[in-house]
Amino acid sequence: MRVALGRTELQVHPLCLGGNVFGWSANAAQSQEVLSAYESAGGNFIDTADMYSRWHTGNVGGESETIIGDWMKARGNRSEMVIATKVAKLATRPGLS
Repeated sequence: MRVALGRTELQVHPLCLGGNVFGWSANAAQSQEVLSAYESAGGNFIDTADMYSRWHTGNVGGESETIIGDWMKARGNRSEMVIATKVAKLATRPGLS
C-alpha cells in the first residue's frame, strides 16, 4: 500500500520507519534486520537525522544515516526508498553549519 506524501508525487508506505535507534540501542546488524523486515512488509519510507545516536558514548553523529546508506547500497534499493532526514549543527560533522 502506498499513499501520496503531501502534495508531492512521491508514493510512500503509510508507516514511516524511524531510524533514531540505529547505531545506538540497535547495532548495525540489528538495524539492518529491522530495515529488511520493514522493506519486506512493503515499507519504503525511513526517517533519520545526523544527530541520531550522537548522544551514545563513542558516537559522533551520522551513525543512523550511515547504517541506512550501507543497507541501501548492499540491497541496491536506493531508488525504491524515500528518506526523510534533518541536519543539526554538530562540531563533529563540519560542513553542515
